[in-house]
Amino acid sequence: MSSVGLAEEVLLAFLVLVVIIIFLSGLHILKEWERAIVLTLGRFAGIKGPGIIFVMPIVSRIQKVSTRIQAVAFKTEASFTQDNVPVNIDAIMYFQIVDPKKAVLNIENYITGTNLSAQTTIREVVGTYTFDEVLSEREKIGGAAREIIDEKTEHWGVKVSSVEIRDVQVPQSLQEAMSRQASAERERRSRVTLALAEVEAAQKMVEASNQYASNPIAFQLRWMNILYEIGLEGKGTLMMIPIDAMQAGSFSPLSALGLKGAAQGNDSPNK
Repeated sequence: MSSVGLAEEVLLAFLVLVVIIIFLSGLHILKEWERAIVLTLGRFAGIKGPGIIFVMPIVSRIQKVSTRIQAVAFKTEASFTQDNVPVNIDAIMYFQIVDPKKAVLNIENYITGTNLSAQTTIREVVGTYTFDEVLSEREKIGGAAREIIDEKTEHWGVKVSSVEIRDVQVPQSLQEAMSRQASAERERRSRVTLALAEVEAAQKMVEASNQYASNPIAFQLRWMNILYEIGLEGKGTLMMIPIDAMQAGSFSPLSALGLKGAAQGNDSPNK
């Protein structure tokens, strides 16, 4: 075999290898959630995927787009509520690419554009609510923001599924004022509760006194029960001193009067 024939075979093998490499460079494997935007000579040529796809090397290129739901966390600083209270909103946005063609051709970077749109929208929505509403109606604010953001990103092929507000941060001075307000409110509620308890107790005591007034024996039994409970505590010495000695003894008031009359009869001069 001549050297010329050997050189031709080497050149042919090299060309075949180059063709194989170029052909393989046109093969791409896309995952189930990926789509490829094909641009041929700079013009849109279609959407391919998932699986194995082939595009013409050199003249065509692809740009992959994920169709899964993506989560983006963002913050808005110094957002003012309707009553001019500065707050910092920490939120999460969930969105998904529903039209890969629009997401690539209509906007430079759909993730950055959607994020910036969400920040400005949250500022606008927070400005329509008072500070107390921002703290208590986060879900409502998130729903209103989602509708506005979704309307803005519809032209980019982006579908916003949810906007959730994770935290509402307020300045330290305002936090201290809120703490004092909450403490004062708790003190007010405790005093009102105590006053209501006093009123109810007074009403019950009046009812009890009316019952005892019509039944003195029940009052005496209640008094004896109170003495018994005091004795059970065992914290001190209980001394019982009767107010009326005759009633406390074994003689009744009538017998005491009889004894007094008898004594007067014995001392009379007619004895």
